[in-house]
Amino acid sequence: MTSTTTTPPTTATTPTTPTTPSRPYTRRISPIERGYLNAAATGTPQLIQMVIEGEGTLDPAALRQAARAATLASPGLAVRRRGALWRADGPVPEVVELPADATPDAHPFFHRDLSVVTGPVCELGLIQGESTKLAVRASHIVTDGRGLRQWIADLFRSLRGEEPAGCPDTVDDGHFRTMAGPVPPAPAATRLTGLPAVVGRGPADERPLWLRRRVAAVPSGVTARAAAALSRHLATEEGRLIVPVDLRRHDPTVRSTANLTSQLVLGLHRDDSWKRIHSTLVRALIAKAEVAALERDFLRGNPFANNLSEARELDGSRFPCTAIISDHGEVDPRTYSTPAFRATSFATLPMLVPYAEMFLSACRVGATTELTLSCRNRPGAREKAEELLTDMAEALGQ
Repeated sequence: MTSTTTTPPTTATTPTTPTTPSRPYTRRISPIERGYLNAAATGTPQLIQMVIEGEGTLDPAALRQAARAATLASPGLAVRRRGALWRADGPVPEVVELPADATPDAHPFFHRDLSVVTGPVCELGLIQGESTKLAVRASHIVTDGRGLRQWIADLFRSLRGEEPAGCPDTVDDGHFRTMAGPVPPAPAATRLTGLPAVVGRGPADERPLWLRRRVAAVPSGVTARAAAALSRHLATEEGRLIVPVDLRRHDPTVRSTANLTSQLVLGLHRDDSWKRIHSTLVRALIAKAEVAALERDFLRGNPFANNLSEARELDGSRFPCTAIISDHGEVDPRTYSTPAFRATSFATLPMLVPYAEMFLSACRVGATTELTLSCRNRPGAREKAEELLTDMAEALGQ
């Protein structure tokens, strides 16, 4: 991770603390979240990890106070599972001070799971050395990328002495099904067969392999361009792509940190055109295909695995899904800055998914696009993943 040499001011502000909500935060565990609970039961941690790097300092005590303020305003990041419900009676996200040489590859902080039964479901890791890095980790069972970014924005609002915007809403995916209006029915679910692995061969260890690439370009159609570059490496004539879609687009007034992300499953062909992939994706979004997919019963209509036994049968040689590609869009570093700290970069550390071979995350920061690829760490994986990232970076620069 890199940063420039400009030194920001060193003054700090006192985080604001809103009053405690009058009613306890409780919401129903949604079908989407039950799918993630099922994936977590296979032993694969379902985590979102976001890393902000910058110049200056972040005070641990001020961070702890700000985390409390942000969580009072957005209590979905302090929930625990209570039967069929999430209830905000769990611990506030804690701040863990890590050594200056701590890296995602080596330090256990980045690999431990978070329990939705005992909590906490979110935690922060602070690394201060030549630059300052703040890693925010949260259970993907209870939140998604948009939800976590809203909480982090409130964390920094509090650090700047501003009032948190808050995410108090308790709606689930059923609300967005209604708000989306009429939706053509989804095709009947069929079991997706495994496709030959692209990245490495042989047994893998339990930790993901993360590789990051910064591209000096901010093109349109990032998902499609990256997918087209990937298509040149398919082991057969076809592949399969999952694109996460934020359901909040069907009601932008909702402010919630819940996991409100549905999935689009798209076919991929060898040497595919990014324009064809992009056109297919746009048509699916216009048709609200991610909403239609919610009508399927998870236990009977899941195209990947209908139970834990089937999920555990995925041995790493074949995967129903070639890749998940998630574009987080534009990230404004000023959102994650204070008078004493100026953010210079933002990236994510994508999780491993039992049925997907790799997970690519993208975001745009200023005039650059940050790519992070996650895959299983096994023989040949690093070399092949680097080759994939090189081709993706070239595709984004064209």
